[in-house]
Amino acid sequence: MDHASLSGGFTDPPQQSAVAFRGIMQAMARPGTICDVAGAVAPVPLSVAAGTALLTLCDPDTGVHLAGACDTQAVRDWITFQTGAPLVAAEDADFVVGDWNDIDLSVLRIGTPEYPDRSATVIVEMLELRAEGATLTGPGIKERAVLDLPDVAAFQRNATLFPLGLDFMFTCGAQMAALPRSTKVI
Repeated sequence: MDHASLSGGFTDPPQQSAVAFRGIMQAMARPGTICDVAGAVAPVPLSVAAGTALLTLCDPDTGVHLAGACDTQAVRDWITFQTGAPLVAAEDADFVVGDWNDIDLSVLRIGTPEYPDRSATVIVEMLELRAEGATLTGPGIKERAVLDLPDVAAFQRNATLFPLGLDFMFTCGAQMAALPRSTKVI
């Protein structure tokens, strides 16, 4: 473990984690809304928003899987030191982080009828977040929202599994948008 893993966490944990949690919940409660989520500075290639989400939501009981380019020793050490979260295989993960093309959705946990909450949350690192493209409807959306999604058909399939399915967070820089499993994608 090098010195870089010891830095980049919250400098004022009670305040910053509360603000970050509010931003994350805002994104989840209003699908398609692009929110600012900042406070942590994770090693490259993780964005500020992805690092902040991991720092806010993960702990020693939360399995994290790093996919593709996000699976670096620097990121592994940072997550281990900052959160204590174990690094696990994709099929055992509570949170999966990576670029869209590096994540195999078919192996991720979607919950069970008895425990639909035991599914994975996927943090997708994006090159940009844009309020255009696919139309979103459902809980938390007054009429309609729009969000540029990497694969509309995958999110349509996911919505048909409700109450099972995956929840998604899209991150870019210090911004985040979310797509809970209850959101319908048109």
